[in-house]
Amino acid sequence: MSARITLHSLQTAPEAARPFLENAQKNSGFIPNLLGILANAPAALETYVTVSALNGKSELSLAEREVVQLIAATQHGCDFCVAGHTAVALNKAKLPQEVVDALRARGELPDARYETLAEFAREVIATRGNVSDATYQAFRDAGFSEGNALEVILGVSLATLCNFANVFAQTPLNDELSKYRWQPSA
Repeated sequence: MSARITLHSLQTAPEAARPFLENAQKNSGFIPNLLGILANAPAALETYVTVSALNGKSELSLAEREVVQLIAATQHGCDFCVAGHTAVALNKAKLPQEVVDALRARGELPDARYETLAEFAREVIATRGNVSDATYQAFRDAGFSEGNALEVILGVSLATLCNFANVFAQTPLNDELSKYRWQPSA
């Protein structure tokens, strides 16, 4: 499957996008196709890289941030991001396989704290931020702070950029991510 729009390499990318692609190549050993797509609009690529770095500074743990990313990717139907975040969730965040499987299946998570976080993120997306008092109170009762609520929204905003870009562009999955392939259920 080929992308709907140009999938850039280091050689074909606009000059302003090349440093971001070079950095990805250096850090990951490959350039995720998402970045090759975003290179068509260097400002979008820079936004993605910048917001990713800012999201990484959140008080939410890497595992919690990956719950948010997988909730958003599955809700938005982004097969590329589900695969990419599955890899991160399992290999870097060390989320248990059963939690990742439940996230990918859009099911209830076997961990109460993660499920509360997931439900909050689902409602942020579904209501465009108009989260019910009950869902917010459950989130707070699970030990999350007011700031964490805004960090979930930050994570959703990051996910929205990459999820929508991938869905629009029909971004093909990198071979490096193929074992994490996902298809939304009907």
